[in-house]
Amino acid sequence: MSGDEDARRLAHASLDAGDATGWFERLYAEAGDGRAEVPWDRPDAAESLRGADLAAGAGRAALVVGCGPGRDAEFLAGLGYATTAFDISDTAIRLARERHPDTRVDYHVADLFDPPPQWRRSFDLVVESNNVQALPRELRARAISAVRDFVAPGGTLLVLAFASATADDDGPPWPLTRAEVDSVAGDGVRGVRVEEFGSRWRAWFVRES
Repeated sequence: MSGDEDARRLAHASLDAGDATGWFERLYAEAGDGRAEVPWDRPDAAESLRGADLAAGAGRAALVVGCGPGRDAEFLAGLGYATTAFDISDTAIRLARERHPDTRVDYHVADLFDPPPQWRRSFDLVVESNNVQALPRELRARAISAVRDFVAPGGTLLVLAFASATADDDGPPWPLTRAEVDSVAGDGVRGVRVEEFGSRWRAWFVRES
């Protein structure tokens, strides 16, 4: 069974039980036991992040949402960002710390829907990569609002996701439509540009207030 099949098997079982996010921990735990694969667990930062031509961090605060084993967070730290990263999975965070014993990233176990209050509007750069697309569509607006609320005044939000023209794809992931990407704007956050390349979105937003 492939990693995508493992993710869908556990996600649908979790959703059937009324738990939209519990499958992440179960996937990482099964992968640790050799019973599953995490399809997004790769040795390097996401290509869409590496290709974003981010400026040097110069000590500015960055947050990686749903960081998994930490590849994207370590990439940002390498650019000079004071990087915080979180995941709902205890196993994922433990794996990130084990893989990067000399890390400068501040890793946390946290829930996107109940984050530490001190993170509100505190980060100069927020990277949301492939997390919203892993949630059922009825949770998208709430998830987007939560991500948006991390961005400090003058800060940037970078959204990375699979692209879809329709909203009826089988998943997870459930790729984002252009309308869903555009809906990230709001509450003082405006869209700057949306790039579509292959089957991917890379969208930039800034908080003005």
